[in-house]
Amino acid sequence: MTDRSIQPPEPAPRVRHGRVKTRRPGGATEDRKFLQRPSAEFLGSDPWRVLRILSEFVEGFDALARIPPAISVFGSARIHEDDPMYKAAREVGAEIAAAGFAVITGGGPGTMEAANRGAHEAGGVSIGCNIELPFEQVTNPYADIAIDFEHFFVRKTMFVKYAEGFVVFPGGFGTLDELFESLTLIQTGKVVHFPVILFGSDYWNGMVTWLRERMLAEGKIAAKDLDIFTVCDEVREVMPRIKEILSRGDVEDPRTEPAVHPKKADAQ
Repeated sequence: MTDRSIQPPEPAPRVRHGRVKTRRPGGATEDRKFLQRPSAEFLGSDPWRVLRILSEFVEGFDALARIPPAISVFGSARIHEDDPMYKAAREVGAEIAAAGFAVITGGGPGTMEAANRGAHEAGGVSIGCNIELPFEQVTNPYADIAIDFEHFFVRKTMFVKYAEGFVVFPGGFGTLDELFESLTLIQTGKVVHFPVILFGSDYWNGMVTWLRERMLAEGKIAAKDLDIFTVCDEVREVMPRIKEILSRGDVEDPRTEPAVHPKKADAQ
C-alpha cells in the first residue's frame, strides 16, 4: 500500500550561465547568421561607426604610446614660409626638440608644418595628427610619425593625452577649439595644470582683454582662471616657462590648484 503522505522531491532549480538567448525561428544559429553574406548597409550603422571610432583610438594609442614627453603646437594652416609666425614656430619646434620633448601638431601646412620642421631638423621626434576634411589636407613632409584621423574628438584626445603642455600660435576656429578645450580641462580639474603658452601678444591681447572685461567682470570665470595660460612674444621664453610650470612640486591634485575651480557649470 502506497503511503500518500510522502511526496516526490521537488526538482532542483535549473541554473543557467552565460548570456540569455532567444531561440531563432527555424533553428538558425549565430554562426550560421555570421557566415551568411550580409548587406553592406551595416557599414553605415551606428554600431559599425563605434567600432571605427574605437579602431582610431587603438591606432593612435599604439602609434604614440612609446614617444617621449611631448608638447603640442597649434596654429593656423594658412600661413606660408615668409610669415614671421612660420619662422617663430619653426624655432619653437627646434627648441622643444632640443629640450628632449617630442612635437605634436595637427600634421597640416602652415604653423603645423613649421613646428614639425623645426623638430625634425633639430633631430627630435616630430609627430603629425592629420584630420580628414572635405578638402584634402596632406600631411606635411616633416612629420616622422604621421597618423590620419576621421574624427576631431579622437584626434584632440591624442593632443592632450600625450602632451605635457601646449604652445598656441595665432590661428582660426580650429586653433581656438584646441585652446579652449585645454583651458576647460585644466579649469575643471580633468588634467593637471600643465602649461599653455599663447605666442604673439599682438594677436591674443584682444581675446585676453575680452576674457577679463566680460567673462571675469560678469563672474563667469574666476580671476585665477586667467593664470592658466601665459602670453609671450619671444621664442627663448617658451621652454623656460614650460619647464618652470612642469617643475612645480605642488601640482599633484589639480583640484588643489588655486587657478582651478572645477564646477559642472564650467564645462557647460
